[in-house]
Amino acid sequence: MSFDDKAREVASLVRAGGVVIFSGAGLSTESGLLDFRSKDGIWAHADPTRLASVGALENNYDEFLEFYKARLFVPDEVLPNVGHKIIAGWEKRGYVDGVITQNVDRLHQRAGSEKVWELHGSLEPVYCHSCGKMGERGDFLAGKPCSACGGHLRPSVVLFGEMLPQNALEAADELSDNCRTFIVLGSSLVVSPANYFPRQAKMRGAKLVIVNREPTPLDGIADVAAHEGIGEFLSAAERYMG
Repeated sequence: MSFDDKAREVASLVRAGGVVIFSGAGLSTESGLLDFRSKDGIWAHADPTRLASVGALENNYDEFLEFYKARLFVPDEVLPNVGHKIIAGWEKRGYVDGVITQNVDRLHQRAGSEKVWELHGSLEPVYCHSCGKMGERGDFLAGKPCSACGGHLRPSVVLFGEMLPQNALEAADELSDNCRTFIVLGSSLVVSPANYFPRQAKMRGAKLVIVNREPTPLDGIADVAAHEGIGEFLSAAERYMG
């Protein structure tokens, strides 16, 4: 199937409604952010199990803080890209029932998406790891302690050693069970349990679309697999929406 044929097919599926979007780091890289697992990604020069962990937060806070300041906090000039905007537009037009994301940057929300479920939490809001009081992003980045108890401030991301948020998992499970089309955007689909959701949707009879620059382990069961840039491919699909 050619690029245009794939884009036309995805447009037809989106127009039918009942779409669930599943996004990974490949969508955020098109806004200029680093991914995680490529040879130049965030984990290429850092051990996440040591730096992005509860142990580092509690016992090596200076290193934990420097890692998040340098690697993960999203500068204000980083903006949602065309892919984020198209997804938000599809949601507003009633085609998209929800977005399940592995990303922590909140670019979906900044683009206008409202039905977003974050499997790995998000960089904001910041809160105190000891007492739970909400804090300020600027205070965290400056290394200031909690104003209430003096504890360590932290982002709302899921750290190594913590469970994924139950509400997001339950929502992702329900969306995967009930969608007509499940569209994966920019995920390598190698991380569990997240990579179960596209399999689940397919088993329930949904169409499966995967758009990722590199092949994924689930390409063989996809109805459409496009090894393309997300913004370019979704823009093409949007042109066929009519």
